[in-house]
Amino acid sequence: MSGTPKAPKTVETFKTTTTTKPVVEKTNGSWTFLSNHAHVLVCLARDPDMRLRDIAERVGITERGVFRVITELEQGGVITRVKEGRRNHYRINVLAPLRHHLESERTVGVLLHLLLDPDEAVRLVLASSEPSRH
Repeated sequence: MSGTPKAPKTVETFKTTTTTKPVVEKTNGSWTFLSNHAHVLVCLARDPDMRLRDIAERVGITERGVFRVITELEQGGVITRVKEGRRNHYRINVLAPLRHHLESERTVGVLLHLLLDPDEAVRLVLASSEPSRH
């Protein structure tokens, strides 16, 4: 049982900067406060046309994992996927209630308002009030 102590695991997180490329920050620990579902939702709130590959890179999961999360968010009524040519555009239902009983009196919009920069939050609210793109 002797030897050198183990170094704590590091988790990569992405920080938005004024450039379009994310900055990777290392944090100690192996968990975060938000789920992959919340991370994907934040990505879509920031860029409703973001590709699965780019979301996967930012969140730190596979494209298949992102596809599963997006499918679950869509089935849960949190997002709507609109096909535009070969690409998808995602609309967020800011009035959807959070799913766990401890937070079910709050909405997705309230959560995103806490997580997004003020300008991003304003864009999200404005986009959610636009007519559907069909």
